[in-house]
Amino acid sequence: MRARRALLYMPGDDRHKIEKALTLGVDCVCMDMEDGVAPNRKTEARRTIAEALRELDFGRSEKLARINAVGSGLETADIQAVLPFRPEGVVVPKVEAMEQIQWASEKIEAAELAYGWPVHSIRLLAGVETPKAILNLKDIASHPRLDGLIFGGEDFAASIHASRTPEALELLYARSAVVTACAAYGLQAIDMITVDFKDLEELRREARFGAQLGYAGKQVIHPGQVSVVQEAFTPDAAAIQSARRLVEDFEAHQAKGSGVFVRDGKMVELPHVKAARDILERARADGKI
Repeated sequence: MRARRALLYMPGDDRHKIEKALTLGVDCVCMDMEDGVAPNRKTEARRTIAEALRELDFGRSEKLARINAVGSGLETADIQAVLPFRPEGVVVPKVEAMEQIQWASEKIEAAELAYGWPVHSIRLLAGVETPKAILNLKDIASHPRLDGLIFGGEDFAASIHASRTPEALELLYARSAVVTACAAYGLQAIDMITVDFKDLEELRREARFGAQLGYAGKQVIHPGQVSVVQEAFTPDAAAIQSARRLVEDFEAHQAKGSGVFVRDGKMVELPHVKAARDILERARADGKI
């Protein structure tokens, strides 16, 4: 599973912005046919995304396409427009039930078989943005095609009639539920957007808290947000050194027959070792070690 620290949305009907995204070193470029595109520009977005997939070199950036919600009446035309050009993943927004994931999975598998591509080579990510989605996370997250869940904080807040606050405590239950479901099923959890894209301090604070909750990355809506988010979700040199030392100490004590030991005045047990190994794994995925 590749690292998705920053998932950048670009309006699918704007070729210039898609090309701009490819210069940023962003982890994922998600070309949008949904909220970022006006109703009278949907057809143009399909055409532009198909051309971008066919003609542009995305380099190390994962190339994703976000279709309109299943049930919107637009989803079939959306997915049929992009699948022949083999995006690396399809994002399905506003998922509330397993059946919506299954619909997209069947369309993707049909394309994989028709073009001779390996089955499950095109990833599937689901946007969870409503109370029903949060209540149905167990079913949604269990689909074998799924690679990650994307939390839509603004839509969720609106759907429960919450007042948004800088601390985002009104979203804590839902954010934690998404992380828990992802951990249970081996998926990546992608955190909500920060709406005020000019406030980089708010972005940094929100991204760091998302990382502390257990998210693997965060959605971004402006090029200026990319580096801040990538930094927040990348272990720094001190964290890597500490994790490496903890794992080495653990292995040394294991060799002596001791499972629990004291390090820097604190008891070290298996959960601490697992957390340290997770840090090292993320660092490797990010090319830091």
